[in-house]
Amino acid sequence: MSGGIDSTVSAMLLLEQGYEVVGVTFRTYDSMKDSCIAKEKGCCTIDSIMEAKRNAERMGFEHHIVDFRETFRRCVIQNFIDEYMSGRTPNPCVLCNSHIKWGELARVADEFGCEYIATGHYARIREKNGHVYLAAAADTRKDQTYFLWMLTEEQLRRTIFPLGDYTKDEVREIARQHGYVKLAQKKESQEICFIPNDDYRAFLRTNVPDYDERVHAGNYVDREGRVLGQHLGFVNYTIGQRKGLGIALGHPAYVTHIDAERNEVTLGNNEDLLATELTFRSLRALHIPEESSPLTAKVRYRSTPVEAVIQTNNRMGGCEKRNTPPLEGGAGGELLSLSFSEPVWGITPGQSVVLYQNDLVVGGGIIL
Repeated sequence: MSGGIDSTVSAMLLLEQGYEVVGVTFRTYDSMKDSCIAKEKGCCTIDSIMEAKRNAERMGFEHHIVDFRETFRRCVIQNFIDEYMSGRTPNPCVLCNSHIKWGELARVADEFGCEYIATGHYARIREKNGHVYLAAAADTRKDQTYFLWMLTEEQLRRTIFPLGDYTKDEVREIARQHGYVKLAQKKESQEICFIPNDDYRAFLRTNVPDYDERVHAGNYVDREGRVLGQHLGFVNYTIGQRKGLGIALGHPAYVTHIDAERNEVTLGNNEDLLATELTFRSLRALHIPEESSPLTAKVRYRSTPVEAVIQTNNRMGGCEKRNTPPLEGGAGGELLSLSFSEPVWGITPGQSVVLYQNDLVVGGGIIL
């Protein structure tokens, strides 16, 4: 329970379905954002924690606060820092869901004697051919399977997503009908919970001890390697960025590549961000339920799934499949290639690629 509308309404629905509910809110990071203090966005402050506790008490079930800050720092925050300092753009929500919201929470559920874990995510679970799959939510605008692809079958088998069949508007109406009018009007947070003021650059500057030694001015270059001008340090840029580059070339320029070792940022035009292939590190087993049905893939949360073909060791043509270093608590995974049926914009190393067959999540990985 975050103190927000989705997890609160999830608890309401579970109670109505006859479940015995135990509420758990965890501390992952203490960040005093103005938005948190104003109670406008659910995040990690003591205020949102206490709001979750009050909601649980109002509904008449027990509530616990657990401290996951050390694990969160070691697993999620450190990976976030390491990835950015290597020139990649991480997705911390994916790691948090797998390692914290399910990994650590499963241990807590066992301690409390709880058979299932339920959250306010917009997703569904479906069983097919003996396997349990993550499936897209009814509300396609809110579907969160992109952030949940790392969940294992074992984790999914003990998971309930009460909101999977509801739209966001329906969830707000349920809250109103139960007398939670202010909660129904509460704004949603789009920020990373541990980044104050949504400024990841300031966060890195504060949390990387040798930041000034590692981050300094370097060259903007074009795709032929010709120097175009000076940038402020590679970590200040992300793939696809157009604004805030501080350089005038007489035409719109976009970040198309980041080389952390050389401290170079490549600029190009919009078309330079289109690609038909990517390489990724697969971190979960692939289960394809229908061999005749095509796969689609998403490379960003808001991107449209594009038909794709995955290439294994026998078909990778010189790109050898090999093990890669593991994330903390996870398998190392294998290197695979993905070919798209049409160009995809803004493929970004460090982000997730999620594989679907119809509305089922059949695999995923970290883009290399």
